[in-house]
Amino acid sequence: MTDTPAIVLTIAGFDPSSGAGVTADIKTIAAHGCYGIACVTGLTVQSTAGVCRMVATDPEMVKETLDELAGDMAIAGVHIGMLGSAAVARKVVEFLGESSGRGKLPNIVLDPVLKSSSGADLLDGAGTKVLIEELMSLADVITPNVDEAAEFTGMPVSNLSEMRAAAHRLHKMGAAAVVITGGHLEKAVDLLSFRSAQGVEQEVFKTEKLRSNSTHGTGCAFSTSMACHLALDRGLAEATLLAKTYVTAAIAAGHPLGRGNGPVNHLYRMNQQRRAVASGSEL
Repeated sequence: MTDTPAIVLTIAGFDPSSGAGVTADIKTIAAHGCYGIACVTGLTVQSTAGVCRMVATDPEMVKETLDELAGDMAIAGVHIGMLGSAAVARKVVEFLGESSGRGKLPNIVLDPVLKSSSGADLLDGAGTKVLIEELMSLADVITPNVDEAAEFTGMPVSNLSEMRAAAHRLHKMGAAAVVITGGHLEKAVDLLSFRSAQGVEQEVFKTEKLRSNSTHGTGCAFSTSMACHLALDRGLAEATLLAKTYVTAAIAAGHPLGRGNGPVNHLYRMNQQRRAVASGSEL
């Protein structure tokens, strides 16, 4: 009998091109050997060229779905992506804040999605307020990119020094741990910042920036990978390093799909396994 895989719940929107959103998250979860379950917070009309339209899911439908899933399976990790509306955000807060009979869900990773990479709004001002004032403090780690960190803190975030300062501000706003991702900077730098008995500790993770057009969904892939590694009982620093390594490899293995920014290759490890099997058969 095989071991039961860790169950990771993703709460996010639907991207029909599968570069981001729940379908991409499920691929990422599978790539980490976990079992993915999902609650769709909104539908989008989009392709690799960008987002054309977004419609949020009925908030009661979201809450009922989350309650049903949590009552049926032992969830080991949670990824939160696009929320779509303030009403949906409040239902997610309500779900995560409930303790009766279930207890706090472990390993909650919040990817605070405000806009698509093409610039379309994916959460209104009221929803952003709920995210900052209520949802942020319920997460074990939040993973804003530099633009999102700047939006939340009102500070410029364009280099490592500014990332460090923004992380301190986010802690004061209620974040327990923060990973500010700087994949859009000249150097691909991510900053992990977390509270410990010694105060706030910070670690920097650097890689060479890849010149690739297959970058759609990098934020979703990173935060979902973080949720998987935490669900597999890895620490914050190790989870950050492994998530960054996963996304870097998924970009490098990407295919030129579509007429815009193509998706990362979430399942690149399957190709590696196939090559290994083919090589072994030749031997």
